[in-house]
Amino acid sequence: MGELKHLGVIADGNRRWAKEQGLPSIEGHRAGLKSIEKMVEAAAKAGISYITFYVFSTENWGRSEKEVSYIMKLAETKLLNYAEKLAKNNAKMVILGSKNRVSPKLASMIERAEKVTEDCTGITVGFCFNYGGEVEIADAATIAASEGDITPETIRKHLYHSEIPDVDMVVRTSGEERISGFMLWRASYAEFMFVKKYFPEMSGDDIDDIMKEYESRSRRFGK
Repeated sequence: MGELKHLGVIADGNRRWAKEQGLPSIEGHRAGLKSIEKMVEAAAKAGISYITFYVFSTENWGRSEKEVSYIMKLAETKLLNYAEKLAKNNAKMVILGSKNRVSPKLASMIERAEKVTEDCTGITVGFCFNYGGEVEIADAATIAASEGDITPETIRKHLYHSEIPDVDMVVRTSGEERISGFMLWRASYAEFMFVKKYFPEMSGDDIDDIMKEYESRSRRFGK
């Protein structure tokens, strides 16, 4: 088994965790942010080069207006602060997703957050925000077509933040066993791990368990 270079995390179960705690669903999203910080810190220490979290899909706009509004406000208020914290630890932040429906204020905040960390050389922390795997591929194919031929190479060249490599391991929390469109192109040969914990219950210790599980797998890439 090779090195676990890129870990993908489908951060699921924030609302169910909050419900079981007797809290409003929005508190689950707040707790999820703490789990992200813990996992990023542990991943960096473990030598993982990339960790990408699926935090808001293009389908999530269908949730209640109150919840969507809260998530957008949370992103606006926390994104830049977290980017500055990452920069102090030489970690880079990238946001992968469509700009459609994102407010000008949040779009500007995303650009500023990425700019703050662009020269960092440590772990890269990705957030799939307003992201859909099919949309990503369609967007890449549209650009490729405008430039000439559509091939696997030209599509890959135009994926969101194309410098980010394929995912080695995808972890989904909350006991659900599906990928919900997460990085469809990059995860084509990824290993998958489904854990029963809700995302707010995840911590740095889980990174050790994920790495042990990855090391026990045998990747064949179709061979």
